[in-house]
Amino acid sequence: MAVIRRCLESDFEATYIIVNEAAQAYRSVIPTDCWREPYMARDELRIEIRDDVVFWGYEENGDLLGVMGIQDVKDVSLIRHAYVRSTKQNHGVGGKLLSHLRSLTSRPILVGTWKDATWAVCFYTNQGFKLVSKETKDRLLREYWSISDRQIENSVVLADDTWVRQHG
Repeated sequence: MAVIRRCLESDFEATYIIVNEAAQAYRSVIPTDCWREPYMARDELRIEIRDDVVFWGYEENGDLLGVMGIQDVKDVSLIRHAYVRSTKQNHGVGGKLLSHLRSLTSRPILVGTWKDATWAVCFYTNQGFKLVSKETKDRLLREYWSISDRQIENSVVLADDTWVRQHG
């Protein structure tokens, strides 16, 4: 039996493990000076939660298999920290989580990811998101995210149809 549910404090350790295990895929595609081990430290995950990233989990038979966060910032919702256990990737978990999070908001939705993570970019484009221009990407990453210039340089932003209609 599968369920999508809001993650609880009791899910913190499982969320931390999923994020860091799944993030290993990025090790070979992001600049080495942007890679950390672990990819997301426990303190950083706690800060994200404190800053209103609401994590949702895909659970099957009592096991958390994937997590995805949503964060309202100004006039948009951001999809944040979307990770699925490597053994469960390409089984629809991410798509189901994303569909659920999309149903939670009427705001335009933006997603940022590493530009060389082609699988992530393909996932979001297959879900109907559109890549924005480099100029727009740079502006959006500075306006809605708190990331380094180096990460901005190596990232892309994808927007849902609502954002595209509003901003062309």
